[in-house]
Amino acid sequence: MKLFNSLLLASAMMASAAMAQDDEDLKPVVDEAAKINESAAQSQEKINKITNQIDSKLQQFKTLNKEIEGLEVYNAQLRKQIENQNQEMSDLNDSIDEVSVIERQITPLMIRMIEGLEQFIELDVPFLPEERANRVADLKNLMDRADVAASEKFRRVMEAYQVEMEYGRTMEAYNGIHEIDGQERDVEFLRLGRTALIYQTRDASSQGVWNKQTRQWEELDSSYRTQITKGLRMAKKQLAPDMLMLPVAMTE
Repeated sequence: MKLFNSLLLASAMMASAAMAQDDEDLKPVVDEAAKINESAAQSQEKINKITNQIDSKLQQFKTLNKEIEGLEVYNAQLRKQIENQNQEMSDLNDSIDEVSVIERQITPLMIRMIEGLEQFIELDVPFLPEERANRVADLKNLMDRADVAASEKFRRVMEAYQVEMEYGRTMEAYNGIHEIDGQERDVEFLRLGRTALIYQTRDASSQGVWNKQTRQWEELDSSYRTQITKGLRMAKKQLAPDMLMLPVAMTE
């Protein structure tokens, strides 16, 4: 039994010695493995950093691509706008040229219209002679002004024609001075469109009518006094519209 225990102890001692020897033999391997693992960890850390940098750069690249795409769309839209603006500028230049041509053409037309209006007034029933003559004179002066646009001049000419047109369908009473038997008298004029122009003195003692045929004033008898007075009051809005018995034309 003592011999067996001695053998076991010897075996254990030999095994311990062998293990100690193995540890010494494996230590360089373990140390080298540790170094490899450390190097691998460092390499992995570098790889992770590089991967993170690549991911970051990739994200930046995608963001830049989106911005570039947006800029391309924006630039394309700008190009369209610039093309449209260039077209508008071309059209505007053409319009300016056309306006210049029209202005050169319309100025003689307006002068002829004013001259025609002046002749018409001279041949028309002689109501409001001073007012109408002043309107024509103002138009002539307007045509000589360089600070007034052609459009405004044309508007004023058309406005004058419109006023003359209105005279043909309105009834009017106004005061004025009229020569009767060589004396100037204060009278009231009654205009019925362009159909009749009649005067009556303030005291209603004298009446007369414009004869379109002879282009002269002719005296009316007192039988028209009541109707003329009625017509004057109607023109002044003092009476409601009603039938009037008045001379509308005088013949030779």
